[in-house]
Amino acid sequence: MVRFKNRWLLVEFLPCPAAGSLHPPRFSEEQTTSKAIWAALKQSVITHFGDTGWGAVGSSLTVKYFSPKTNLCIIRVARDPHKIAWASVTLMTTVDSRKYVPHVVHVSGTIKQAQLAAIRHNREVVARYRARAKTPTGYQDSYEEFLQKSTEEIGSLQD
Repeated sequence: MVRFKNRWLLVEFLPCPAAGSLHPPRFSEEQTTSKAIWAALKQSVITHFGDTGWGAVGSSLTVKYFSPKTNLCIIRVARDPHKIAWASVTLMTTVDSRKYVPHVVHVSGTIKQAQLAAIRHNREVVARYRARAKTPTGYQDSYEEFLQKSTEEIGSLQD
């Protein structure tokens, strides 16, 4: 028996600043959901690759994880048409009428490698925030709790 082979895309959605604003938007009560990302991705595939592209990608496309706090997303797609999904993600401009710049951080063949890349990416982002704030190495802040919680959440994903 042959198993179904997948590719896992780890995508970070970077929010764009509003027109006339120089600062990126803060997190609000109304957050983007994984359903909204799936719908925007479907629309992007149909727009850029037509019904043929959606036919190739649609049956296997799933958003397995999305964190509104970090805007990090794990997307599963079949191995053969994964480049269509990858191109469609990079061509997306809006999700739920909010502007984002999608950044594909990692592509892997297993969910475990996508999880490890997501945890590593979260640690790098927190390290950048700490470097900007110029906090000492031993300083305890809310980021430790966030890293612990996100690591458990990402680690609990199942294929």
